[in-house]
Amino acid sequence: MTINVYTEQTPNPATMKFMVNKLLINGSEDFASKESAEHSPFAKELFKFNFVTGVFFASNFVTVTKSEDADWADIEPILKEFVKGAVESEYKIKEETSDEAPSFEGSDIEKKIQQILHDYVRPAVEQDGGAISYKSFDEGDGVVTVELRGSCSGCPSSTITLKSGIQNLLQRMVPEVKEVVSEAL
Repeated sequence: MTINVYTEQTPNPATMKFMVNKLLINGSEDFASKESAEHSPFAKELFKFNFVTGVFFASNFVTVTKSEDADWADIEPILKEFVKGAVESEYKIKEETSDEAPSFEGSDIEKKIQQILHDYVRPAVEQDGGAISYKSFDEGDGVVTVELRGSCSGCPSSTITLKSGIQNLLQRMVPEVKEVVSEAL
């Protein structure tokens, strides 16, 4: 199979999404630092580029965060070629893999929130090169806490996405939800 790589800009100017025509991972993996990539041969190799400051994998793409002094015009072709080679060489994203379907835990309300995030929000967020994960739901004050990763982490428009998109959706589908907040990384 010939591996094709194409890039997409994300709402976050510091990140670029490198799409491939092959499934890389079920779920997602976020490596916000060189140290966190210890058990990921693919991410570890990407961090060898001095301009790479973050690596995020989901389904058929890798989102790369660059240092401020790097210019996409200079580094995009280098990264594109590297991603192509790494996928062709079948670099592992993480050393141990499990292909389990997501299992939701908690109260019925929490399971419903997690299912909505998984079915409706996750695909949209992944299109922009990011990921969302459920952290908690406080039934007392109706606050859902999520974590935004990949290009969503530190993106200027993630607050709008969180309040206008995710919060409105959850409030419509789960009346107990009053607010959605993001846990800072």
